[in-house]
This record gives sequence, structure tokens and C-alpha cells, in this order.
Amino acid sequence: MAVEPSPLKTSPPPPDTLPDLDRDLGSPSKSYWWVWLLIFALIGYGCYALYKFETAKKAAMNSMRGNLGKQHAVPVVAEAAHMGNMPVYLEGLGTVTAFNTVTVKPRIDGQLISVNFKEGQFVKQGDVLAEIDPRPYQVALAQAEGSLAQAKGTLAKDQAALKDAQVNAVRDQELFKESIIAKQQLDTQVATVGQAQGQIEADKASIEAAQAAIDTAKLNLTYTKITAPLSGRIGLRQVDSGNMVHSADTNGIAVITQLQPISVLFSIPEDQLPQVLEKLRAGAKMPVTAYDRAGRTKLAEGTLLTVDNQIDQTTGTSRLKAVFPNNDMALFPNQFVNVRLALDVRKNVLIVPADAIQRGPTGTFVYVVRSDNTVAVRSVKVGLTEGDSVSIDDGLQAGDRVVTDGAEKLNEGMKVSLRPATPGGTHHRSDAAAVSAQ
Repeated sequence: MAVEPSPLKTSPPPPDTLPDLDRDLGSPSKSYWWVWLLIFALIGYGCYALYKFETAKKAAMNSMRGNLGKQHAVPVVAEAAHMGNMPVYLEGLGTVTAFNTVTVKPRIDGQLISVNFKEGQFVKQGDVLAEIDPRPYQVALAQAEGSLAQAKGTLAKDQAALKDAQVNAVRDQELFKESIIAKQQLDTQVATVGQAQGQIEADKASIEAAQAAIDTAKLNLTYTKITAPLSGRIGLRQVDSGNMVHSADTNGIAVITQLQPISVLFSIPEDQLPQVLEKLRAGAKMPVTAYDRAGRTKLAEGTLLTVDNQIDQTTGTSRLKAVFPNNDMALFPNQFVNVRLALDVRKNVLIVPADAIQRGPTGTFVYVVRSDNTVAVRSVKVGLTEGDSVSIDDGLQAGDRVVTDGAEKLNEGMKVSLRPATPGGTHHRSDAAAVSAQ
């Protein structure tokens, strides 16, 4: 049979070992009550600070929403459209060429004894540039003068012989009439007169030849001094002093280019040529302006001189030649320039700055500032463009204020505030207005 285990028996602890519950539990509540008070105070202050932060954040968000809901005026620069004259230009790329170019060569042979110019010097027509040894040509002149003197002496001798022969011929004619001499003797004397006359003609020819030799020697003597055939700038020296030079030399001594005036060759499309020819046939003086490579800086002003006599079939262009005074030496041979040929002036057209023109999917438009300082989108038809100015064929009227700066921030009906233009930022009157004033 199963035996059930008997329960364990525990004996109670002795009385002196029981814990003093009153002493262990009651003393902390009496000694650390201020710690709990501090904790509850910090929690309360944190809740208050969080409440203030959320309140300020909500107020800021409400203020931002209110500001966003309000419409602020956008600062812009505007300018009124005005009536004026718009010049019509033809543009092309040109090359500056010397109006005249001369290779200075000796006209006689000889030794170069002096070079009287500096490379790059501006010379005037007639200035002595170099000198060839003149002594051989001085000797030739003396010989020619001697030959002339001899020919004149021979002429005087033959003239005296002719006179004697003529006197004898007259005497023989009288004697022949009296039948004192024979006819043969008279004929011989007459022939002698003819021979003397022929000798005199030969003497005269010798004198002319001697005179021509003198003139040639004098001319060659002047050629020993090589002078500038025109005024201009002389290039680099090709021959040094002491060398023998010849009239057949290909290089010459130096090259002179005429810079005042100077010419510019440029091309225009063949479709524009009839308008230019019509102006030239009417005798119009067509102004031409040369600009630098970038097309911004004006270098010189001149006039159209002529048009080439044929059209280049490979490019479909025609070459034109303009002449410039070039008083300030702004143009230099072989310099590339942008050329603008003034073809016509359209008068009384509506002009606005080019900065006012905007382009979109529907075409060109401008922002017009209305009387209540709101903007309206206005489609326009653009005509000519000249520098910083554009002519408007349709869409605007004189006096309409168009936005020239700040248009990228605008939409239809937005409020704007006008501000002055910054220097160099917005253009008031460009070349077109300047022509109009003239």
C-alpha cells in the first residue's frame, strides 16, 4: 500500500531575528520625499515647454500660409514703346586689304650703297628709300655729252661745206648758161650740194641720238636714288646695303602698303545684290561700318566703293569693296572684320528694346504693364532687329510699357513694382534711336 509523505515541519524563527518592518519601510519615505518632488517638477516644466514650442510652430505655419496666400509685387524694369526710325543693314564678313600695294624695285643695275628707311616706317611719296652707286651713270652722262658736242661740231662743218657747194652750184649755172662749162660739171656740183644736205641730216640725227643718250644717262642717274612711289607703311627690308641689285630682281627692296585710305572686301548673298545695285545706280552714298571680330566694337566708318562684276557660283555671294579713311589706323591689312552696310532707313516704326521680346510655344510675346501695375501677356509680331532694338509690326502701341528685366518671374495678371534700370542692364535707346535723332 502506498505511503503518503508527511508534510515538512518548519519551526518559527526566534523572536529576536524577525525584521523590523516599521523601521525598514518607513524611513525612505521620510528621508527622500524631495527627490520625487523635483522629478515631478521637471516633468511639468517639460510639458509646459513642449506646449509653448508647438504653439509657436503652429503660429509660424499659419503666418507662412498667410504670406503665401498674399500676392507680392514682383520688382521689374519697364520701358515705353516709342516711334522712331529703324536702319536696315546688310551684314557680312570682310577682310581688310591695302588700297594700294607696291613692291619697291630698282630700275637700274648697280651696287646698293645706302638704305635710308627703317622697317615699319611710314614714308611719304618721293622720300628717298635707298641709293645705288651713281658713278657708272655719271660717266655715261659725260660720254653722251661728249658725243653731242662732237655731233654738233660735225654739223657745223657740214653746214659750211653745204654752203660752199650751193655757192659753186649757182656759179656753175651762170657759167653753163654762157656755155663756159660743160653740163656734166654743173650736174656734178648739184650732186655735191645734195651730198652735203644729206650729211647735214645725218649730223642732225647724230645730235638727236646724242641728246637721247644724255637724257637716258640723266634718267638713269635719277634712278640711282630709289624713291617711294606712294605714301604708306614700308615693310621688312629684303636687301642690305652693299649688295648688287638688278631691275629684274623679283623680291625688290621692300613692300609699301597704302593704309590711308584703306579698303575692305566683303560678301553679301546674291539675293540682296539687286537692292545694292539699285542704290548705286541712283548715285546714293551708302555708309559702311566695320566692327571687330566679335561684332561689338566699332572700328571705322567708310562708304561703299563698288561691286564685283560677277557672282561666285560656289557660294552664291557677290563681293563688294568699301573704302575707309582710316585716319586713326584702326584697320590693318588682312584683318578680319564684321561689315554692316546701311541699305535703307524705315521711318516711323514702333521700337522696343530687344530684352522685352519673349518666346514661347505660341510665338513671340511681351509683358505689358497696365495702369494698375499688373502685367498682361501680349502677342506681338516682330519686324526688324537692329542691335538692342526691335521694331514691332503688330501687337503694341506707342506708349505701352513693356517689361525688359524680371520677365522670367511673371505670369498673367501678376502684380509688379517698377524699379530703375541698373547701369548697362536695360537699354533705353540704341542705334535705331540714334539714327532717328540724326
